[in-house]
Amino acid sequence: MMNQANKLQNLMSKTSKPHKGTHFVAITSGKGGVGKSTISANLGNILAKNGYKVGLFDADIGLANLDVLLNVRADKNLLHVLRSECSLEDVLIEVKENLWLIPGESGDEILKYDDKNIYERFLNQASVLDNLDFLIIDTGAGIGGNIQNFLEMADEVVVVTVPDPAAITDAYAMIKASSKTKENLLMLLNSVKNEDEALRVFGNIKKVAAVNIKHPLSLELLGFLSQSKDISSSIKKRTLFTDEDTNATDEFKALVSKLLYRLEQKVLDDASKKSFSNFFKKIIERF
Repeated sequence: MMNQANKLQNLMSKTSKPHKGTHFVAITSGKGGVGKSTISANLGNILAKNGYKVGLFDADIGLANLDVLLNVRADKNLLHVLRSECSLEDVLIEVKENLWLIPGESGDEILKYDDKNIYERFLNQASVLDNLDFLIIDTGAGIGGNIQNFLEMADEVVVVTVPDPAAITDAYAMIKASSKTKENLLMLLNSVKNEDEALRVFGNIKKVAAVNIKHPLSLELLGFLSQSKDISSSIKKRTLFTDEDTNATDEFKALVSKLLYRLEQKVLDDASKKSFSNFFKKIIERF
């Protein structure tokens, strides 16, 4: 097991890519069970493979499961930080080169704490994460207020759904709620039969949104993932499907490339340098 000093040294060391600040990408859904956490983990994996320093923040308080998907042991989590039993640095898990997990807590006890305390403790210790190129925020499902705070502050919000009527309805509800504070939203269609089905489902959602959402909204399809035994098998084996050379990986790389292009354009438009600590400072101010 890598000791704490080495782990932090790897995180703080300079990457070969110029550090332009941290990009914040929220992966969310209206309904659970649509593959949101799998998308988050594999997005982090692809970015890390390309030399970016990536943090995966398991913000699904009460149902955190990224440690299970990544096949790592989370001995400490946010609950231990809240109890002052450890620091944020102690919670970090180096999954692989350039990829770190900030684990959440899968039990209900964390819900007994005031949310503001969570973010205040992060803020006091957050500078260790300011060298990240990306923070991928795996939110809970649904339209709760705390989830919306994360979404509003993210550079990009990706709404994940599958071509199931209930999931589509909940995805639309998420889009409608988020449109009050976000003018640009992305969609990712997971577990579709083919590209035609992805385009059809997205087209229907976009039409309904155009008619019923009164706020200015640009809704764009980031990409899709076809139904794949490689993906379902990787989940069972607790591996990342993007570690294998498959059609699913090719589809995923295509949507990651599109996401990177969008974020690079935003860097050109926004001269301010964003950091993990500043991000959570703004989150705290909302409580």
